Amino acid sequence: MEKILYRSTRDNQTKVTASQAILKGLAPDGGLYVPERIPQLDVPVERLAGMTYPEVAYEVMKLYLTDYTEEELKEIISKAYTGKFDHADMVHLHKGYHAFYLELYHGPTIAFKDMALQILPHLMTAAAKKNGVTKEIVILTATSGDTGKAALAGFADVPGTKIIVFYPKYGVSAVQEMQMVTQRGANTFIAGITGNFDDAQSGVKAMFNNKELAERMAREGYQFSSANSINVGRLVPQIVYYVYAYAQMVAGGHIANGDPINIAVPTGNFGNILAACYAKKMGLPIAKLFCASNENKVLYDFFQTGIYDKNRPFVVTSSPSMDILISSNLERLIYEIAGEDDAKCKALMQQLSETGRYEITEEMHEKLSDFVSGYADQAETIKAIKGTYENSHYIIDTHTAVAGSVYHRYRKETEDKTKTVIACTASPFKFPRSVILAISSDYGYQSDMEMVYTLSDNMRIPVPRAVEELRNAEIVHRTVCETQEMQKVVEEYLGLA
Repeated sequence: MEKILYRSTRDNQTKVTASQAILKGLAPDGGLYVPERIPQLDVPVERLAGMTYPEVAYEVMKLYLTDYTEEELKEIISKAYTGKFDHADMVHLHKGYHAFYLELYHGPTIAFKDMALQILPHLMTAAAKKNGVTKEIVILTATSGDTGKAALAGFADVPGTKIIVFYPKYGVSAVQEMQMVTQRGANTFIAGITGNFDDAQSGVKAMFNNKELAERMAREGYQFSSANSINVGRLVPQIVYYVYAYAQMVAGGHIANGDPINIAVPTGNFGNILAACYAKKMGLPIAKLFCASNENKVLYDFFQTGIYDKNRPFVVTSSPSMDILISSNLERLIYEIAGEDDAKCKALMQQLSETGRYEITEEMHEKLSDFVSGYADQAETIKAIKGTYENSHYIIDTHTAVAGSVYHRYRKETEDKTKTVIACTASPFKFPRSVILAISSDYGYQSDMEMVYTLSDNMRIPVPRAVEELRNAEIVHRTVCETQEMQKVVEEYLGLA
């Protein structure tokens, strides 16, 4: 198999292997690593349709992670996925009202990020061994709610690693926060910040780019890496479930092999929909990619106008994992539509850093025709949850509802009957208050944890193990800091202060 190397979106002359890109997370110049070419699927869909999820994962990941051996990859996949998921298939495709729902939330933290973050620690420790790394790897991550817990659960007590997570103290659901602050593991550290997710993400990026901090860490035997979706070790495993979804559509007789499908994704940091874009480029017959935003509609405006502008009010919504104004993974798409012109991509990212906005050329804008952008406000999100329940007695979370709202509006306006898969990115139990109150206003007096059991009892669905365990969990992380104190917090935790 031909080797694939990775290069930075801001300097495509420097190339690294997949394992090196996973270890580094972010390129030294601040860019994101992208594969020098997108490989083509080399297994017929008819064969994929008969495979288990781990088997499909190997067939996809082997094409991107070409410096891992077959034995290494299969062992990594087995360690990551065996016994970790509540559903026998790991990923379940549910036939709903005018759409198919791809349930990506059956993992240990009931969010789609488990699909990649259960596997990333194993990819990373194998990469460290492969590249002779002796320093302890410090995973430094900002989260808007789900990445944090999924990363903590994946890296907890993994030898040779520490993990530090920052989250917006007042910008996540009660269940999301409880999942993080009750996380055990001698190598785990969590801190809330008084700002929003973009503040947390900017603080993390500043530490990654701080050469003086990196030198001090190196002297103490540490090096940073990332578990955010900027890491290709996150991005590649996400491609898998879109390939699996298409194969399952064929296996279930919903489409014939070769028939196109649409994919709708609730989108914040752009990594999840970018993975679907990569799946399309690998040869999967995907017609349209629905980029669904909530009221923080910076991506919707970008696709409509070609102008990315984060200079706007930050809106706290019921879909907090999408409350983002700086969509980091969009840089990978910008690099592509710029004709892989690293200088042009770097200049645009510099403009974003300095002014908070940039504008792409008309030629670049024309290359975005695969995408359909839309957004749903709070009222539309609530309506989508209630409507989905009433039409098919199926319950979706707030993020999935945003994607559902955008898709169903498009379908009504265009009468496009192409079979569509909606990515279900979180369990409704992660946002019980928003989900319950969308369906019925009778339970507003209850606490969030009480609503978990109301949701279970009234809707006749079991409480996921991940939530049940929170009932008597002890809070072990209580640190809260200002945004400007983030580096100081990290230095104190690592003993550098």
